[in-house]
Amino acid sequence: MKPSLLPLLLLLSAAAHAQTAPAQHSPSHPAAHSPIEKGTRLHGTVRDAAGQPLPGVNVFVKTTFDGASTDSLGRFDFRTDRAAGPAVLVVSFIGYVPQELLVSLGEGPIALPNIKMKANPAALGDVVVTAGAFEASDTKRGTLLKPLDIVTTAGALGDVAGALNALPGTTRVGEDGKLFVRGGAASETKYYIDGLPVQTPYGGAVPNVAARGRFSPFLFKGLVFSTGGYSAEYGQALSAVVVQNSTDLAPETQSSVSLMSVGGSLGRTRRWERTSVAVSADYTNLAPYYNLVPQNLGWDRAPLALGGSLKVAHKVGEAGMLKLYSTYSRQRLALRQPDASPEYAAAGHPVALANDNAYLNATYRSPLHRGWSLNTGLALTVDDNRIRPDVQSVRDLDQSAVARLVLTNDSASTWFNLKLGVEGYAQRYRQQYQPTAEAPTLALAVDEQRGSGFAESEMVLSHRLAARVGARAEYSALLRQFNAAPRLGLAYKTGKHSQLSAAWGTFYQTPTTDLLRVSQALNFERAEHYSLLYERTVQDRTLRVEGYQKNYRQLVTYDRANVFNPAGYQNAGSGYARGLDLLFRDRGTFKMADYWVSYGLLDTRRQYRADPVAAIPTFAARHNLSVVGKYYVAKMHTQFGFTYSYGSGRRYFDPNRAGYNQATLPAYQDLSLNVSYLTHWFKQFTIVYVSASNVLNRQNIYGYTFAGTPDAGGQFRSAAVLPPAPRMLFVGVFISINKTSKVDLNERPD
Repeated sequence: MKPSLLPLLLLLSAAAHAQTAPAQHSPSHPAAHSPIEKGTRLHGTVRDAAGQPLPGVNVFVKTTFDGASTDSLGRFDFRTDRAAGPAVLVVSFIGYVPQELLVSLGEGPIALPNIKMKANPAALGDVVVTAGAFEASDTKRGTLLKPLDIVTTAGALGDVAGALNALPGTTRVGEDGKLFVRGGAASETKYYIDGLPVQTPYGGAVPNVAARGRFSPFLFKGLVFSTGGYSAEYGQALSAVVVQNSTDLAPETQSSVSLMSVGGSLGRTRRWERTSVAVSADYTNLAPYYNLVPQNLGWDRAPLALGGSLKVAHKVGEAGMLKLYSTYSRQRLALRQPDASPEYAAAGHPVALANDNAYLNATYRSPLHRGWSLNTGLALTVDDNRIRPDVQSVRDLDQSAVARLVLTNDSASTWFNLKLGVEGYAQRYRQQYQPTAEAPTLALAVDEQRGSGFAESEMVLSHRLAARVGARAEYSALLRQFNAAPRLGLAYKTGKHSQLSAAWGTFYQTPTTDLLRVSQALNFERAEHYSLLYERTVQDRTLRVEGYQKNYRQLVTYDRANVFNPAGYQNAGSGYARGLDLLFRDRGTFKMADYWVSYGLLDTRRQYRADPVAAIPTFAARHNLSVVGKYYVAKMHTQFGFTYSYGSGRRYFDPNRAGYNQATLPAYQDLSLNVSYLTHWFKQFTIVYVSASNVLNRQNIYGYTFAGTPDAGGQFRSAAVLPPAPRMLFVGVFISINKTSKVDLNERPD
């Protein structure tokens, strides 16, 4: 789909965020709309000296951030709203001599059909790294997903984690809803927004009911999912990082209305020449839906969520950009979960949740002098989470602040670049616990200050070989510990359309807050990553095959029978994860169609937390398969999509059998469908969206809970952990009001 169709699926994204329980606030972001029809369009093709197209070339207007990267055929196409007059177009690509072309803006579209780049005379051959490849930089090493990929993937329900779970290296853990990557726990995957780590990327949740991401996919220009061996720029993640960069100025002034089977939302965006402001409000109430559709859980109070967001972007000078994004969300729910204990077997175990979250992200970027650029920012989070399991009461108040400054020089040489950065983090965590309403309150606390710095360079070693070398260092005031983590990445071009890549690195992570609140006499947890990847991309068809090995050291362990005994906490755990990931994506064979097949083979074992011995974790499946397809019928103005997911049975602990984590769940299977109909209602652009999960009514079991004591026969009774409902049906109508840019309903949504 052309960029002009973006607002339709922007609204779809906001709606889909309300489709699972518990409901989460995920604000739609009306700032992410289609390009405004003003300014100057620049388009063309970049080739090497032999006339072959060059993918991945950076093309931009000098002293601005207006530009694009060339696609697999060497093509670029973007608009700039810089004032009319002469300007300089910069064309740069590592291993080639940069070019500066004089253009005249404001006199109509500018076509540059045959830009030729000369190889760096000091290099030895002809290195061309294909677009989307895994190379010595995170934007090429990771898996690139556009917002539309997330929103139009059936079964993802408009959630970032839901879409990423359709990629290799992940395991679907339905009772949790978060990202579990290559044998790692969900806490080992970190989210970044505009370079700043996010303290609470998921909404509040209760045990055995899936959480959802807090942020709409359309807040971002795109997303990079790196499953291992990532840059020294990112820390505090043992397994993976999800890197998201937010949009800049909103393209145009417009309003949006969403009417859904589970709620609604309103949005308003105002665009001036150098500034844009966007506000949104969201309301989700699943009570009407739950009254109509049978549920597996007993809801005393169906999920209810209220929230809103504010996005301000302002262009500073010729090329600076100041952005501020803030959200507030409020969640409430109460339910009775299946429980095998005699006192709860009939009515279920009651649990209630109240969550309030506020988030602020402010960033500024600007070019400096002699090729240097500045990127700095500050993020603040306040998360107030209250859970009442039966007569108990637990309140967690988590407040954090993170600041970051990065200096980058991309023009120091045609052979290499340089990136330097520092980061500061502060956290204040307080927990209050009452066993009963009459019992005294117990208080636990964590106060952390952490500083870190990194340095990294990408280098062209020859026309076929590139490298990335970096190191990251951190100091924790709470742990009174220091770490240093080297990272290395290599990329070698094996053919015209193929590449071989390797990565190695050491990664550290502070123990999670639920561990530190009991004992702070701990050390950093540690992992080492090794990976080797082959990728081939030809005419919108991509094949990737990657093998990896991950070794864990210094994992925190404790005594399950005495969880609140600090003396039982130590960094005595270790483990490994190794496997093979495959991905094939085809956007070229069938017109108007896009599909991909992903498969992950995982072999992992670890001793972690309360594990008495090394064992296969309960969140790891040996085989994971996803098949995703999308097909657009232009005559019907409709896109059809499906996702089939399979995961082999995960392990769980059955106290009625000898051993640990010795029992196996049934395999997970799900077939989800969605349909998007694009039209105009009352002269306003509209999308009608319908989705259904688990259309084959598969009885998926996520695990079992066991009674704390055996029955008269010496057996521990169990209750199955099931999805909140057998399937989810969602219907929504999304209207874009006062939209000025044109939409071609005959274009494929891509």
